Amino acid sequence: MQPFDDHPETPSQTAGPYVHIGCTPTFCDINVYSGDLGASMKMGPVKGEEITLTGSIYDGLGGALKDALIEIWQADADGLYNAPEETRGQADPNFTGWGRSPGDMQTGAFRFETVKPGRVPWPDGRLQAPHISVWIVARGINMGLTTRIYFDDEATANAEDPILSRIEHQNRIPTLLAKKTAPGQYQYDVRLQGPNETIFLDI
Repeated sequence: MQPFDDHPETPSQTAGPYVHIGCTPTFCDINVYSGDLGASMKMGPVKGEEITLTGSIYDGLGGALKDALIEIWQADADGLYNAPEETRGQADPNFTGWGRSPGDMQTGAFRFETVKPGRVPWPDGRLQAPHISVWIVARGINMGLTTRIYFDDEATANAEDPILSRIEHQNRIPTLLAKKTAPGQYQYDVRLQGPNETIFLDI
C-alpha cells in the first residue's frame, strides 16, 4: 500500500469571494433572475409589527467585513414558522420567515425588512424569547457561523428564555441583543473576535 504521509489533507475551502455570485447574482449585476432569493421576506400584508433590522459584521481589528453574506430564519408574529409540517399551514402566508442579505460592498452593512417574531415554544413547554436565527459566511470563514438575535426591549421574555438562561457568562448576553434605535428600527452588529465577541452557537 502506498504511504500518504507526504500528502496531508488540504485546507478547507472558504465561502468567498464567489458566494455572492452563486447566492445573490442580482446583487452582483448578473441579471439571470428577477431578484435574489431571500431579498424580500414579505409577500403581502403581514401580521404583527413590521421592523427593519440593520447591522454590520466586524473583524478582530474593528474593520467591517465587506464581503459577508447573512441569512436569517425566524417565526412570524404569532411564533409560527413557515413550515406546514410544523404549523399545519397556520403561519402567516405572506411572510416567508427566511431572508438573505449580502453586506454592502462599500460599508459592509446588511439590512432586513421583516417582522418582530413571536415567542416560540421550547420542547418542555416554556416560551423562548422573540429571536431570529442567523447564519454568516464570508471569505476566511471555513464554516458558516451561527448565532441568534434577541431584542433589548424584551427584558422579561429574555430573562425567561431557555437558551439565554444557560449562558455561563451572563455579562456576554448583550452581544446577542439588537438595540432599538427608533420605532420599528433595530441595530445588531456582529463581532467575530475581541473583548465584545458575539456568542456563536455550536449546532
